Amino acid sequence: MVILKSILLNKFKEINFGLSTKIGLNRKAPHFFNTSKSVDDDDITVEENRNAFYNHFGLLPSSIALQRQEHTDTVTIVEKPGFVGESDALITNKPNIGLVISTADCGNIFIYDNKNKVIAGVHSGWRGTQKQILFKTISLMKEKFNSEPYNLFVYVGPSISKENFEVKEDVLCMFDKRYAFNNNGKSYIDITSCNLDMLYNCDIPRENIQVSSLCSFREKNLLHSYRRDGKHSGRAFGLIVLKEN
Repeated sequence: MVILKSILLNKFKEINFGLSTKIGLNRKAPHFFNTSKSVDDDDITVEENRNAFYNHFGLLPSSIALQRQEHTDTVTIVEKPGFVGESDALITNKPNIGLVISTADCGNIFIYDNKNKVIAGVHSGWRGTQKQILFKTISLMKEKFNSEPYNLFVYVGPSISKENFEVKEDVLCMFDKRYAFNNNGKSYIDITSCNLDMLYNCDIPRENIQVSSLCSFREKNLLHSYRRDGKHSGRAFGLIVLKEN
């Protein structure tokens, strides 16, 4: 199984983080190593994939917090593992609860407050980005856990690059012009830069931020991409967990 790690988050021994890829358990096309039950994959196979992924972190399925991602700006504070309902960002200060974000092009962002021992995972596609879910997650961390920007460390995981995220005018007009550009008569949006500016506007130091250079659309042998593969695309799980002291 190939799991992507973060150099930035890896330096903190009290947390664990990883993002699954298409590679694992010798799974084949069309879904490869898929963690979603909503893409016409076999449910038993998906459960096996999920359990193998959780096991990498030393976690059981009973220790996982899952949400139904609907491109909202709903942020959930997790007190116990299990299904939390419709939500697109999770926050907890409880140890041994794996916060899971599902992705196949959308922004996936993971946050650690190393002073107050708080973790968060954010799903931020273009809708969530337009609704500023990342900003709202950080604001809630500050409100509920006294998280200060200089104590926050952020990994922005692989997502679709601006060169491959073509949109129509109805989406383009929802974003500031600095995040939009045209090429050969087609319109594109830079979702990563939009989320990065939210981090900067929250006064998080740039040295506290790591941005993956991988594009989910381009990395066809490694990463799932709904834009590239459509209904045949699987989904990746990103997981962050605060270890027991």
